[in-house]
Amino acid sequence: MIDLRSDTVTLPTPSMREAMARAEVGDDVFRDDPTVRALEEKTAAVLGKEAGLFTASGTMANLVAILTHCRRGDEVIMGDMAHTFVYEVGGSAALGGVHPRPLPNQPDGTILVSDIEKAIRPKDDHFPVTRLICLENSHNKCGGVPLSAGYMADAASLAGRHRIALHLDGARLFNAAAALGTDVKTLAAGAGSVGVCLSKGLSAPVGSVLCGTRQFVGEARRFRKMVGGGMRQAGIIAAAGIVALDTMVDRLAEDHANARRLAEGIAAVPGLVVPSMPQTNIVMFEVAQDGPTPAEIAARLKSEGVSLFAVGPRQLRAVTHYGITSSDIDEAIATFGRVMEH
Repeated sequence: MIDLRSDTVTLPTPSMREAMARAEVGDDVFRDDPTVRALEEKTAAVLGKEAGLFTASGTMANLVAILTHCRRGDEVIMGDMAHTFVYEVGGSAALGGVHPRPLPNQPDGTILVSDIEKAIRPKDDHFPVTRLICLENSHNKCGGVPLSAGYMADAASLAGRHRIALHLDGARLFNAAAALGTDVKTLAAGAGSVGVCLSKGLSAPVGSVLCGTRQFVGEARRFRKMVGGGMRQAGIIAAAGIVALDTMVDRLAEDHANARRLAEGIAAVPGLVVPSMPQTNIVMFEVAQDGPTPAEIAARLKSEGVSLFAVGPRQLRAVTHYGITSSDIDEAIATFGRVMEH
């Protein structure tokens, strides 16, 4: 099976498995696990932050960040297509009592800075307090588009003027940096907190790291414990994260090149349309109105050995990642052609 459902399906590399087997461990809740501490320190340094906190997932990192920045009844501004708003089970509201204020995401993944400024609540007994802005880079539902360093700086400047915190969901921040030809430290510079996933394009089996100031991370640690994220001998999985940061970042450009080749091949198939070429590793494409549904196409593809997701009434998504080779891309394109002929 050529599995293009997500980069979350990547398998750990042999060097990761070896590091996991050899990892020195301890009880991380007691802060006794040296491998977890090493991963947290390494990730914080890469992002230009003071400290890091190992979490089980990107969803947990985002939830813990919101709980740390906000109090019950506060408001958080986020995009209406943000992962935090769409795919995280309403956790901030359900578990934190934090009110989400969704604003329209633009096709490039941004929220207009002018829209953010208009949405900031004035001080009034009738309104929740606008406490936090959440951005996502790269942006999943907008096709993996990277948000530029200039935009991130503008958003951070706005947050600073209004004394509002800025959290960056950087699940695929390394993909964004690779696409923009910059580094993650530059993209994360203005954010008070940032979470990065190790288990997507970087291919570790599990885990994210939430980074910020030492004070922020100290408070976030309590909320991680509250939501059940206090792990014990977690160095076994943290070891793979260290290998991921050391060995998997530079190869992300290969995934991006494969995504573009896939998009170009799909665009040449009658009945399929690629609205815009991918900038990272996510390919979004559409089917003609008079053709089969995305669910039908996905089912046909799966029967032919290619797996991906239907993500809308006329839209499908394919994601390239470690383990998908150029020959896999060629085979996938050929399979698209066969499937659409029927």
